[in-house]
Amino acid sequence: MFQVLNEDGEVVNEEALPDLSDEQLQEMMHRMVYTRIWDQRAISLNRQGRLGFYAPVAGQEASMIGSHYALDKEDWILPGYRDVPQIVWHGLPLYQAFLFSKGHFHGGQIPEDLNVLPPQIIIGANFVQNAGVAVGLKRRGNKNVAITYTGDGGSSQGDFYEGMNFAGAYEAPAIFVVQNNQFAISVPVEEQTAAKTIAQKSVAAGLHGVQVDGMDVLAMYSVTQEARKNALNGEPSLIESICYRYGPHTMSGDDPTRYRTEELDNEWEKKDPLVRFRTYLEKKDLWNEDRENEVVEKAKEDIKAAMKQADETPKQKVSDLLGIMYKELPEELNKQLEEYREKESK
Repeated sequence: MFQVLNEDGEVVNEEALPDLSDEQLQEMMHRMVYTRIWDQRAISLNRQGRLGFYAPVAGQEASMIGSHYALDKEDWILPGYRDVPQIVWHGLPLYQAFLFSKGHFHGGQIPEDLNVLPPQIIIGANFVQNAGVAVGLKRRGNKNVAITYTGDGGSSQGDFYEGMNFAGAYEAPAIFVVQNNQFAISVPVEEQTAAKTIAQKSVAAGLHGVQVDGMDVLAMYSVTQEARKNALNGEPSLIESICYRYGPHTMSGDDPTRYRTEELDNEWEKKDPLVRFRTYLEKKDLWNEDRENEVVEKAKEDIKAAMKQADETPKQKVSDLLGIMYKELPEELNKQLEEYREKESK
């Protein structure tokens, strides 16, 4: 398993240290802290009934932020439903992320200049789509990559293999990331596959495969940076990020205490990505409590403002949904649209 920082925030692989400035290191920590606070507030908002579907991300910040930070602004991201942080840091307004969670159609109306797709709810489906987007980039001569994410459960889907095989056959500029957080809802990864690693499944599709410590933000950055370079040279990659989700699978009734032990939770808490990177930065005099508190307060302010904007967005109507289904509505749907508009105007 590729690693740069160990659990104590010590460098264990000097040669693999990425060439990042002090400001860039601080920015990565900023994003991780911000995302942790956002996650805490989103869970609270969900419990208050102000947000709908939400998949917690605490424990996976290094995997998400590290991999995203290695991308170019023009690269494409095809997220799963847990991967909202990556597309927000890529440019999606935070209030739209909240609207997505609330089930509002505007949450999926991606700005024209932003190269992301809405979060994919169908597990593994984005692997096939990622291969297609990557081939499209190649055929257009674009010097960019397409990256997608799923969990370890997604690697048990047929789309996982089909997407990688397609990308390998066409030497597409694609990166596939499996965030192995140890459980597909309640099913442990060792019950999903007899393979020793998920990364090794890349071999059959002709992809480069690597297993990385997903609790180590510098390792995730380095591996993704290398995968991006290889992808642009026609060598797609599969990255298996070994991480852990501290919360439930989603806020829709999952109870992790029914399938995870307290001992296992405690073991992974010692590997917390924020604690590890914070320790590393503090030793370099690049981080302190005051700086972190500033990030925490900024996150709270932004979240409050974004939630207010989401709440003030006009409620969606049936006519809204019908009106955006097609560029040109079929005759039957057009009749329905007119009927609903007439009803809604009364």
